[in-house]
Amino acid sequence: MSKRDYYDVLGISKGASADEIKKGYRTKAKELHPDRNSDNPKAEDQFKEANEAHEILKDPEKKAAYDRYGHAAFEGGMGGGGRPGGGGQGDFSSAFSDVFDDLFGDFMGGQRGGGGGRNRAARGSDLRFNLRVSLEDAFSGLQKTINVPTAVNCSSCEGTGADDGAEPTGCPTCSGMGKVRAQQGFFTVERTCPTCSGMGQIIKNPCSSCAGQGRVEKERALSVNIPAGVETGTRIRLSGEGEAGMRGGPSGDLYIFIEVAKHKLFEREGANLFCNVPVSMSSAALGGDIEVPTIDGGRSRVKIPAGSQSGRQMRLRAKGMPALRGAGTGDMFIELAVETPVNLTSRQKELLMEFEDLSEDNNPESKSFFSSVKSFWDGMKG
Repeated sequence: MSKRDYYDVLGISKGASADEIKKGYRTKAKELHPDRNSDNPKAEDQFKEANEAHEILKDPEKKAAYDRYGHAAFEGGMGGGGRPGGGGQGDFSSAFSDVFDDLFGDFMGGQRGGGGGRNRAARGSDLRFNLRVSLEDAFSGLQKTINVPTAVNCSSCEGTGADDGAEPTGCPTCSGMGKVRAQQGFFTVERTCPTCSGMGQIIKNPCSSCAGQGRVEKERALSVNIPAGVETGTRIRLSGEGEAGMRGGPSGDLYIFIEVAKHKLFEREGANLFCNVPVSMSSAALGGDIEVPTIDGGRSRVKIPAGSQSGRQMRLRAKGMPALRGAGTGDMFIELAVETPVNLTSRQKELLMEFEDLSEDNNPESKSFFSSVKSFWDGMKG
């Protein structure tokens, strides 16, 4: 039985390019694969026929010989069963690998490019930048300029990695695929191409400025908008401001992680602020008004009830931090710390003693208690 023309098998014209040959083969291979045609007994033979045609036409030397002599060009080098070069028609593993790669290559990150290979321009890495801000800046928000050391596109070669504007060429070792295959029995093992390091392209005249990488190290100044209400751990993403990709590939992203510095007066819990406010003993006893500082740089007047004790909390509504997501502002809580006077003058001591005596007279139980304590200490001294 005579063999069909290889071009007819793949459904392409005789002047087809390498891309058209590959496209025609992949279309036929997916269409005829035995796993998809379990009810068609002829599918397996047709699949082998398409694989045989591809094995010949994808090789420039074999293709030229076939175009000149037809099937007779390979009759002398055919192995058992009529397989060109001893491994074309029945090479299920290689064919299945091609089909699998076509079906799932994009899902795994591969992108088709020109020249019959893959576009291996790799995306740049994402970068992290730690930024420390004050509590006041976190309250009000700010626009800040940061300096980020990163890899940027080389200006000499415009990111291509080639000197004098030359275009990279397809890697001859892997035919632009970025990987090579080795047959081990029924299975095909793939590994990164050692010639192009998986890029699928080589540069014959690399740029002297970037050594063919297409990027150079440089410190960039970036303006960052810090929104009001940020907290420690808040992450800000700047799309495309990360490391430049290899040989013109897309840039990664820059992630700014916020750390809010500790404040000497305020402690923060979410949107609420807490602070300790010292008050004099007389103010705590008699009551009165005091002024307390607020995070916005102003001052608020607070009324202290008479008889206030240390540890008493008072709430100032909407004097805390703004909410980062959503409307509203937190509250500010002040905790009173009654101060004991020190370095008293003689007159102040007399007044306090008089106050103590009056307190004992007004409170017999208290007087009895202090008398018992005094007797105890006098007994200890004796």
